[in-house]
Amino acid sequence: MEISGRHAVVTGAASGIGRALAQRLAEEGAGAVVVADRDIEGARAVAEPIGGLALELDAGREDSVRALVAEATEANGPIDIFFSNAGAPGPMGGPEVPDDDWDETWRVNVMAHVWAARALLPDMIERRDGYLVNTASAAGILTQVSAAPYSVTKHAAVALAEWLAVTHGDDGVKVSCVCPQAVRTPMLDLAMEEPAGAATLSAGGLIDPEDVAAAVVEGIREERFLILPHEVVARHMAHKAGDPQRWIAGMRRIVREARQTA
Repeated sequence: MEISGRHAVVTGAASGIGRALAQRLAEEGAGAVVVADRDIEGARAVAEPIGGLALELDAGREDSVRALVAEATEANGPIDIFFSNAGAPGPMGGPEVPDDDWDETWRVNVMAHVWAARALLPDMIERRDGYLVNTASAAGILTQVSAAPYSVTKHAAVALAEWLAVTHGDDGVKVSCVCPQAVRTPMLDLAMEEPAGAATLSAGGLIDPEDVAAAVVEGIREERFLILPHEVVARHMAHKAGDPQRWIAGMRRIVREARQTA
C-alpha cells in the first residue's frame, strides 16, 4: 500500500516510535494524520507541525479506542491505516507480579489491538480495503527475560496479528506486526535497569525511533506481515524454531552470566 493520500491514525504518538511514525507519515504525503495519545498536550505538540489532528486516547479502555475511531472518521473520512502502537512496559518480574499490573499490561498491549480491530474491521471489510499495523516487540517472538507481563502480552499481540492476517487477508484487509528490539525510547530505560534484560536487549544493538518508522514505511509498501527493524531478530527466530532446547539453553547462559557480572 502506498501511504500518499491515505488517512492514517497513530496511537501512542506523543513520543517514541509513535511520534516518529506520525512525522514520517506526513513526510510520505499521507492525506491526514491523527496523533492519538493519553498525553494530549504531547500529541498536540506532534500534530501541529505536521498539520495533523491530535486526539486523546486511553488505550486501556475500549470506549476510548472506539471514540478515537469515531472522531477520526468524522474528521477525515474512513481510516485507511490504523497504527495500534500504544504500549505499556509493565512491571519487572514474573508470576509474583500483582494481578492488577498483569491486567493493565494485558489491556494496553493486547486488548487495545482487539478493540481497534473490532471497531475497524466491519468498514474495512465492506470497502475491501484497509491496513492494520500492530506494534508488538521482538519480545513477542523471542522473549524479554526481565519482565514476564511484557513478554507474555507481546506474544499475544503477535498471535492476534497473525490471526487477523490469516482470517481477513482475503477480505482486502492488510495486516503488519512490528517487532523491534531495543529502541531509544523512554520505555527502554526501565528494561535496561535489570542486568539480564539489558544484556539481551543490547545484544541486537540500539536503534532510533526514526529507524523503526523507516522500516515500517518500507514494510507497508511491501505489505509485509512481519516487520523487523533489527535484522538480527530474524536470525534468532530461525535458531529458536530450529532447535528450541538449544536456544533456551543459550538464553539461560546469557542471563546467568549477566547476573554474575552484576
